[in-house]
Amino acid sequence: MKVVLQRSKQASVTVDGQMTGAIDSGYVLLVGITHNDTEADAAYAAKKIAGLRLFEDEHGKMNHSIAEAGGSVLSISQFTLYGDVKKGRRPSFVEAARPEQAEPLWLKFNDELASHGLQVETGVFGAMMDVQLTNDGPVTIVVDSDGAKK
Repeated sequence: MKVVLQRSKQASVTVDGQMTGAIDSGYVLLVGITHNDTEADAAYAAKKIAGLRLFEDEHGKMNHSIAEAGGSVLSISQFTLYGDVKKGRRPSFVEAARPEQAEPLWLKFNDELASHGLQVETGVFGAMMDVQLTNDGPVTIVVDSDGAKK
């Protein structure tokens, strides 16, 4: 599981002109799932993200978690994170999990985030989405569940 985390001041996702999720301060998470990912990967990534200290304290040092900062999460499924562009000019998505595997793991990941006390808003799995955000910092981190397998 690969998650691109962007700390944001505000963010929203719209599908077919309808807003499906919106947050104020928090994280926008672009979530990619590959073939060998399991519920353990979802749990690992959610716990790691919930515990990251990416919000500043009174001294300007990144010392507060998202919960301590009162932030929320906007989770977006993003199979293109597993796009391979090594050959040719068109990406190959063979490393991305099929929807029937990816969607339940993305939902599990979101449930795991909520189990850590986070408010979770989402896009719509498999939909064409318009995502808007104001990146805060900018702070962008990649979380890879390969760490759970080592």
